Amino acid sequence: MGSLETERTTVGWAARDPSGVLSPYTYNLRDTGAEDVYIKVLCCGLCHSDIHQAKNDLGMSNYPMVPGHEVVGEVVEVGSEVTRFRVGERVGVGIVVGCCGGCTPCKSDLEQYCSKKIWNYNDVYTDGKPTQGGFAGEMVVHQKFVVKIPEGMEPEQVAPLLCAGITVYSPLRHFGLTASGLRGGILGLGGVGHMGVKIAKAMGHHVTVISSSEKKKEEALEQLGADAYLVSSDEEAMKSAIDSLDYIIDTVPVVHPLEPYILLLKLNGKLIITGVINAPLQFMSPLIMLGRKSITGTFIGSTKETEEMLEFCKKKDVTSQIEVVKMDYINEAFARLAKNDVRYRFVVDVAGSQLDQ
Repeated sequence: MGSLETERTTVGWAARDPSGVLSPYTYNLRDTGAEDVYIKVLCCGLCHSDIHQAKNDLGMSNYPMVPGHEVVGEVVEVGSEVTRFRVGERVGVGIVVGCCGGCTPCKSDLEQYCSKKIWNYNDVYTDGKPTQGGFAGEMVVHQKFVVKIPEGMEPEQVAPLLCAGITVYSPLRHFGLTASGLRGGILGLGGVGHMGVKIAKAMGHHVTVISSSEKKKEEALEQLGADAYLVSSDEEAMKSAIDSLDYIIDTVPVVHPLEPYILLLKLNGKLIITGVINAPLQFMSPLIMLGRKSITGTFIGSTKETEEMLEFCKKKDVTSQIEVVKMDYINEAFARLAKNDVRYRFVVDVAGSQLDQ
């Protein structure tokens, strides 16, 4: 084990203002401690919430900001009290890098719901320094928030699982929706949605993709393995699907009506919202009352759940469909993602990029 007493610098790509344009930025890594892991970033996925944060869509952004929360890296050095990781191991880091440790969620291994959680970027760490994300050469992270990556899984494939994958896996597991034979709906076929199809199919579910047009029908059925495809603007098709689904995972990150999808749920069905939306959503209460239906939300997963999800994906050979890009393409990737012009997740090859150019 090496000493982690000296502060290091690294280069990341940061947004400086609400334009969201990223460019090289050199900064100090936070002071490290006995339970910290010093990680060389190999790659990092690009999530729609990175756009929200970089552009200050939620009104809480601080600049300069280095986004990126689907981080896969290699352990370079560990603190003296680190017990779970060794130098040379490949590891993952998600969107949470700190918590209070004493509240009910923390004591229940659900640290992502801690009211004092620390985000891996656009936040302030316990030492008073800003946190920065995975579009950077290196990170220093407390061992509690670092996850083991099973041997044999490719880093670029793992990155989207650390947000998109766990966002789907966690609610299915929590709500007891893991039994084979369930009928599920995936609303929206983007980064999270495509992982929803793959993970639900791996659990043995009958999966219906719900989309606003026929545009993605062929890829949903033939490439991702969905069982059915439902166009939300087709009134007759929507009517025929009423009371047919045990759950719907709603991945749409913009304002949209809920009532058409509530109608698709069976008795006790669940509409699980995963998209970050900065405006109110509406529905009429009898639609849920008369079928004892639930509208609920979910937020990523704990470290424990994430490691369980990775083992599940390895066992079931669940992979993500990605487009790998270099860091100098990141602004184009942001623009394309905003237009849903990616199948289905951008992953930045950080280690293979010239970060200071």
